[in-house]
Parts: sequence; structure tokens; C-alpha cells
Amino acid sequence: MAEQKDLYDLGETPPLGHVPKQMHASLIRQSRFGEPEQAFEVEVVDTPQPGPRQVLVWVMAAGVNYNNVWAALGTPVDVIGARQRKGAAEDFHIGGSDASGVVWAVGDEVTNVKVGDEVVLSCGQWDEDPPDVKAGGEPMFSPSYKIWGYEENWGSFAQFTLVDHYQCFPKPKRLTWEAAGAYMLVGATAYRQLLGWEPHVVHEGDPVLVWGGTGGLGSMAIQIVKARGGIPVAVVSDESKYEFCYQLGAKGVINRRDFDHWGRLPDLDDQAAFGEWMKGARAFGAKFWEVLGERRNPKIVFEHPGEATIPTSVFLVDNGGMVVICAGTSGYNADVDLRYLWMRQKRLQGSHFATTEQCADFNDLVERGEVDPALSQAFPFSQVGTAHQLMKENRHPAGNMAILVNASREGMTELP
Repeated sequence: MAEQKDLYDLGETPPLGHVPKQMHASLIRQSRFGEPEQAFEVEVVDTPQPGPRQVLVWVMAAGVNYNNVWAALGTPVDVIGARQRKGAAEDFHIGGSDASGVVWAVGDEVTNVKVGDEVVLSCGQWDEDPPDVKAGGEPMFSPSYKIWGYEENWGSFAQFTLVDHYQCFPKPKRLTWEAAGAYMLVGATAYRQLLGWEPHVVHEGDPVLVWGGTGGLGSMAIQIVKARGGIPVAVVSDESKYEFCYQLGAKGVINRRDFDHWGRLPDLDDQAAFGEWMKGARAFGAKFWEVLGERRNPKIVFEHPGEATIPTSVFLVDNGGMVVICAGTSGYNADVDLRYLWMRQKRLQGSHFATTEQCADFNDLVERGEVDPALSQAFPFSQVGTAHQLMKENRHPAGNMAILVNASREGMTELP
């Protein structure tokens, strides 16, 4: 029988089910808030213990998402301070809101997984006990809803991570650990945006405009639209990114740098400025028709840039169509010309991650091979900060990135 120790090196596996007292974690402290490459450091901390309905997972690989760029910067929210104000004891943040790994220990009342199961993890956490949730209300609308590895601590940039039982889903057997660790957050988010807001869901033959086609969200959205029989048209920032979108199933691709009307709407009373903006928005719409191959507007616009693009998205989406948004990467203060919204009966819908059922449905798409994780690069555990720095500076590769944790292979950065 293997020796039981209090701390194991990365890549060194304890006996199944043995929980060491301590673990290695790449964590953020308030004193290091700033650029991600300086904010993350590997330290040794106590291993969390699972309580009732909780699961401890031995992390094999973790996905990289923009929320922990914000955590590193300490803005717009100091996640450490926010938790401490609610009574949390930890003066550090272990980020990471995606993971693949092995169930290592379970608390009382856990029945859906057992020690030794290979799992992927979703990032939504909530209190299961409030009356509205117990009565069948959607947990995502509960005030207790939080994102694990960002708002909640003990994320996946550590040898062990602590999650609630409903966050565990079967790892697709065909995938490597690193590919399996990188898709759930962006994929389930995109799934809910495109299929969670009846009657505005993707149908056969529906044109869909996808902003940021080579990003984590966009790469999932293109594939989901294609799998549903829709017609995805992607927007990117450089012609070098076109081929990646076509490989994922895009019908056409638009280079946003061919247009310069981005940003907030000019004052509607400024006829000259508004006329210039309208000229740019119409030119973008004409380009959409060109790459689609017919004069139809998108039934759904898949949004996340926000401030820079919402005016165009609301203008362009088809009458009775929907603009659905899950973020504001270019800013939160977006303008809408309400005349187009009400007179053409369009819908502007906010969307945030996904339900347990939507995560399961999306995971099935991945299991069946209808959606690929689009993993482009994996980093060793020592480079968590490097990966987030690339993301902050928009220098990361197309698709998704992963961190090798206990699946560590020294020197591995590029995947074939």
C-alpha cells in the first residue's frame, strides 16, 4: 500500500480516498492584486474537507476564464474582501471555475457520485434549503446563487477542489483531462443563451450572429448553433482567425476591424453624428447578408462584448428576434435605441451560466462529439498567472486554455 503523507508533490497521486492535510494551490492575495502574472503564486494551504452534500475532487486539469483576470486585478470586485465581509475566514482566493478530476471524498447525503468517479465540474453554486428553491424555483434566480472559483472560494487551481454534489457530471471518456477541464463554463453558458429562453431558441435554418467567434464562448456557440441546424455567422478581429471559425462550422465570418462605428450611441439629436453611426451599422448589416448569402437578419444575436456592440446588435437582430447577453467585456454602460426594441418587438435578454439540467444536456453534446472543447493550449501549473495575463491582453490563442494540475506534464504548453 502506498505511503500516506500530509502533502504530495504535483503529479504525485495519494492512495485513492486519502485526503492529505495540505495541498499546493495557485492563489491570489490582496497584497498581490494587479497584473495576473504577479497576482498568482503557488503556496501550500490546508486541504478543505467536504461537509454534507459536498464533494472533494482531485483536480487533474482546470480551465482558464476571464473571471479570474478580474479576481487577480481585485476589480470590479475584491472577491476576498467580499467573502470576508460575509464571515469567510480565508485571506486568499483559489480561483478556477472549470475542472476535470477524480472524486476523492464525499460528505453526507451525496448519492450521485462516489470515490473514484471521473468527473467534470460546473461552476454554479447555491443554497439548496431556501423555501423558493425547495418549492422547485430555479436556483439561478436565488439570491444565494454564486460562481464557484470566483465569488466562492476553493476553485480548481489547486490539487483539490471543493464543490457541491450537483456540480459533478460524468467526464466524457474520449477526452483528455485537459480538454475535459476547459469547456463547461463557456459551453453551458452558451447553451443557456441559445436554448434557454423560449420561444427565442435556435431552430433549423435560423441565422445567428456570434460575437467573438474564436473565444471560449464563441467557439462553443458556433458549434451549438450548427448542431441545432442553425446558421452561425461569426465576428472576429482579424482575418487570420477566419479558418478556425470555419472549422467549427461557421457559414461566414466578419472582421469587425473593417468597421469603426463601435461604442455607445451618439446623441439622437445630433443628426450628423447619428447619421454616421447609422451608416456604419447598415454597412455591418449588409456584410452580414453578404457572408450569409441571403438578405436575412439574425434571429438571435449571441452577445458578450456589451458596450461596444449592443447598439449594433439591437439594430441588426430580426424583427421579433433576441439579443442575448452574458457579459460586458468591452464595458457595462451600453446604449439601446428603444425605437427598434419596442416598435419591432425585439428582445434584449440577460443570461447567466446555466441550470443543472442545461449543464447535463450540454455535457451530452460533448460526449456525443457534437461539440468539441476547442482546446488550443495547456499550461503547467506554475503558469496560471501567465495564462491569465495572455487572456487579459487578448493575446491568448483561439478557443479554450487549460492548466495541467495533477495531470502535470513538465514543459507541456502546446497541444498537437
